[in-house]
Amino acid sequence: MCGDGGRDPGEATDDTQMAVLTAESLLERGETDLPDVFRRFRRWAADGPKDIGLQTEAVLTSGAPWDTAAALHFRTNRRAAGNGALMRAAPSAVRFARHGRAPTMGAARRLSALTHGDPAAREGTAVLHELIRVALSGEDPLTAVPDTLAALHPGHRARYATVLAPGWHPDRATEFNGAVWPCLGSAVRALRTTTSYEEAVRAAIGLGGATDTVAAVAGAPAGSVYGIGAIPERWTQPLHVPLPGFGDRVLRAREPAGLAERSAWTAAGCGQGVTTP
Repeated sequence: MCGDGGRDPGEATDDTQMAVLTAESLLERGETDLPDVFRRFRRWAADGPKDIGLQTEAVLTSGAPWDTAAALHFRTNRRAAGNGALMRAAPSAVRFARHGRAPTMGAARRLSALTHGDPAAREGTAVLHELIRVALSGEDPLTAVPDTLAALHPGHRARYATVLAPGWHPDRATEFNGAVWPCLGSAVRALRTTTSYEEAVRAAIGLGGATDTVAAVAGAPAGSVYGIGAIPERWTQPLHVPLPGFGDRVLRAREPAGLAERSAWTAAGCGQGVTTP
């Protein structure tokens, strides 16, 4: 919010940029058009955004097709469990919320797999999708953690159970919070230990490390719990979202809010139908 690292005050990072691109694809296409989402991501990455994750950049600039790029990167690198799929998940979680747990988590896995070949990233994104879905239904997402863990691939349950446990603290993380496990665990802890949207986001930022992404991940379920009215106006007033690769487009605060409202309207079944391939 103060502006640093070459950014103006209120300038969004790659987390918000990729979330906007996801939301616009889902709304404009009326379905989960994975090739379209990937094309938007690739166009954005090719124009040199100020911030982009190393793994995401490698996948999007590899020249490989949308359906093999992430898998090829994982096969070669074997390190692809970054938090870059978590950070952009809020729009798709809202979009699929009315369809129930399985479609919501399935959509998370498909969208995550566009850039993250490691199944751990897909499972973590599925957890976040489900917690947002539960919050949007008016229930406490923290009470849904056990059932959500049970819906994960068995090979990933134990690690997520560790970081999502009530007593877990980020100081116990075995990886930097640029990885999917501590990022999600830190975000859920921020929600668990606070009582407002602002407190949750501040708690996430206070953990250090990949602060923009941990805060984005914490803000998604926190926003679903407390509502858009809980976001401080002093935060939204300076917000602007440049979109490299898409001309001189810069979205102001009312435009991302409009995307959220349209997504929620559609998710409620009041607008265009949702297709879940």
